[in-house]
Amino acid sequence: MFWSALRLALSAIRRNIARSMLTVLGVVIGVAAVITMVNVGAGATRSVSDQIAGLGSNLLMVRPGQRMGPGGGGTRAPSFRADDVEAVSRLPGLSAVSGFETTGAVAVFGAENWSTTAVGASRPYFVARKLDLASGRIFTEAEEEAGRAVCVLGETVRKELYGEGDPVGTRLRVRQFSCEVIGLLEAKGQAAMGQDQDDVIILPLRTVQRRLTGSQDIGSIAIAVADEGSVDQVKAQLADLLRDRRRIDRDEDDDFNILDTRQIAEAATGATEVLTGLLAAVAAVSLVVGGIGIMNVMLVSVTERTREIGVRLAIGALEGDVLMQFLIEAVTLSVIGGLLGLALALIATAILAQVLHVPFIFDPVTNLMAFSISAAIGVIFGYFPARRAARLDPIDALRHE
Repeated sequence: MFWSALRLALSAIRRNIARSMLTVLGVVIGVAAVITMVNVGAGATRSVSDQIAGLGSNLLMVRPGQRMGPGGGGTRAPSFRADDVEAVSRLPGLSAVSGFETTGAVAVFGAENWSTTAVGASRPYFVARKLDLASGRIFTEAEEEAGRAVCVLGETVRKELYGEGDPVGTRLRVRQFSCEVIGLLEAKGQAAMGQDQDDVIILPLRTVQRRLTGSQDIGSIAIAVADEGSVDQVKAQLADLLRDRRRIDRDEDDDFNILDTRQIAEAATGATEVLTGLLAAVAAVSLVVGGIGIMNVMLVSVTERTREIGVRLAIGALEGDVLMQFLIEAVTLSVIGGLLGLALALIATAILAQVLHVPFIFDPVTNLMAFSISAAIGVIFGYFPARRAARLDPIDALRHE
């Protein structure tokens, strides 16, 4: 019985192939949109996680102010000083501690110039931030103590000023002073918040303080914890130390914030997952529209084939036989649309992954779920037309013109 109903359904679809293809178009678009959004969102989440993993799960960043972002506090919290960094470095369980100060600067080499970020830091900064060298070296302790005009470039700065050339050994101008390029960093790519990690020039902290900022202030402290399992313990000790050094009473809030890469990872991946869910929900609306299209066409098909239905009922076909025929027809249209949508989604995901520079992720569970939903839509929206066809009165159906 089932195979007979399937043959009749396929025959009806072939008789009106153009209308059938237009009918499944809504399902194709809906399935393709949902799968593409979910797969691209998963790729974006993976990309963010990989970028944060490049920083390490044991990195702490300490900055003045109650919290990061807009509304972070009324009055400006005091910056850190060199003795604060020295006190922090004496805490147990740390593998690297560096105070650093950032400021905007224009770098000039020959006829080329580029607006970038100048970072003044000490040698442990490279360890804490997991910055590896592509060529050259970092500054020595003697150069750091003397505040020598030496610098290490990020990959973006190299491309903008030198093209494909090697900058090591050359001199460029950072604002008003000349700086010798002694090293080039390996490329790290975009950070989780969209910041280019390679658009940077790293100089000794004293060089930036003397020649660029004109003060002894230290804007942030980068800390690498030796054991990832003790990050929370180190954060508690660090908070107690800074509250004591900054003379904060027990009933007062911290005037600094300690941010670890786990928090960044949770916030960034959470944001991408929510955005992916919203986009998938919006795309799913087109699936409903496709289902409505199937229902409308099936209702038209029932009207056109009323006499055929009457003949089948008159010669002994049961209501269940007619119901199954039209239900199979609707489900077949949905399944065809689901398969075409799945194929289109894989192509679209591969293209978008290349354009957006995110990993291509094929999630079998998500794809199977979207395909199953497309089949379910055939059942849901095809049931009413099928039920209407099955309940036709044979006499009235035979009289239909």
